[in-house]
Amino acid sequence: METFLIRALQLIMSLSLLVIIHEGGHFLFARLFKTRVEKFCLFFDPWFTLFKFKPKNSETEYGIGWLPLGGYVKISGMIDESMDTEQMKQPVKPWEFRAKPAWQRLLIMVGGVLFNFLLALFIYSMILFAWGDAYIPVQKAPLGMDYNETMHQVGFRDGDVLISADGKPLERMGTDLLTSIIDARQVTVLRDGHETSVYIPEDMVNRLLADSVRFADFRYPFVIDSLLPGRPAALAGLQTGDSITAMDGKEIAYFDFRLAMKQRAEQADSASRVFTLAYVRGGVSDTVTLAVDSLYEIGVVTALDKHLPIVRKEYNFFSSFPAGVTLGVNTLKGYVSQMKYVFSKEGAKQLGGFGTIGSIFPATWDWHQFWYMTAFLSIILAFMNILPIPALDGGHVLFLLYEIIARRKPSDKFMERAQMAGMFILFALLIWANFNDLLRFLF
Repeated sequence: METFLIRALQLIMSLSLLVIIHEGGHFLFARLFKTRVEKFCLFFDPWFTLFKFKPKNSETEYGIGWLPLGGYVKISGMIDESMDTEQMKQPVKPWEFRAKPAWQRLLIMVGGVLFNFLLALFIYSMILFAWGDAYIPVQKAPLGMDYNETMHQVGFRDGDVLISADGKPLERMGTDLLTSIIDARQVTVLRDGHETSVYIPEDMVNRLLADSVRFADFRYPFVIDSLLPGRPAALAGLQTGDSITAMDGKEIAYFDFRLAMKQRAEQADSASRVFTLAYVRGGVSDTVTLAVDSLYEIGVVTALDKHLPIVRKEYNFFSSFPAGVTLGVNTLKGYVSQMKYVFSKEGAKQLGGFGTIGSIFPATWDWHQFWYMTAFLSIILAFMNILPIPALDGGHVLFLLYEIIARRKPSDKFMERAQMAGMFILFALLIWANFNDLLRFLF
């Protein structure tokens, strides 16, 4: 329950910030061009509003709705989600949206997307300034990677070190690396000291989309950081700093050992609980025999990330901005490149709603991850809103571009129907995404 509440709070805080910034972009450009904004609302408020106030001498009412699906600004003289068609039947007023030149209306509509993108760049910059950047180079992973079953079927083996995809060097785990593998014809890996090619099938993306586990993760060295007194490992003579390399003659990494111990614990015969570990101490190899029921009885403590090569880079205030811009642009490129996979059968199954979004936040409070995920969601919100779908900013932009090129406006009746069609599409996607979340929860 505590985990749920922490993630829910992070989600609400993040979405609230993103909605305020997005709608603030529309609001500021509208006010810049002396266009009246009748209402600024965080979240939606059908039937009633949780809180609202209107400052003295202000044309705008500010409020908080009860339905946390977004937010809106109601701009005078505009066909939007409020569907205020009666206002559109009145004579045009000079402060209305429809009275402004097309270029001003275009800037008002892109204001939200622009502000979300700029917010993401700013957050990424401040993350780099505050925490710097740290990653594990995949080419330098000492034990290579562990791969899921789909990757095994294609030809990858646990322990393969990722080198390149179609000749392009692979550097760090993340969306870019996965996209490079999916789009490649062949991936080069280092296997048993020799470079080997793994050929990628055309349906690789569909295979991976059907997986419920990550495609790969680092193989962590099994290095003892401390021992518990009186437990089998300490009694057998193992010491802090020893690196466990094999179990009963078979090379292992940390998670291989955990899996093997779990399997042995499920067996009834006592003989299965006796095993030999090979270890390295100060460059010298040796073996030791232990007899325990489970991993937790062996009496060792490890610190996994401590024993992988980590590249760290620090940024001062000024150098963080170009680095933040680069990170934001690359994140946007990666997200856009993955959108093509959504329009497949497996991709549609992977669509997620608020449950999926909430699950990307950490289960414990972590400001670094909170801001990182907020920046990522800001990128997503900016991109999704600029899609040319009626009812989204991109739909309005599309019709405004048509007006600029054709030198005539679409009719109000057409705009009303387009708005309704767009809202139907969005609600259908929202229902489908959250239905997928429900299915994942139940099954």
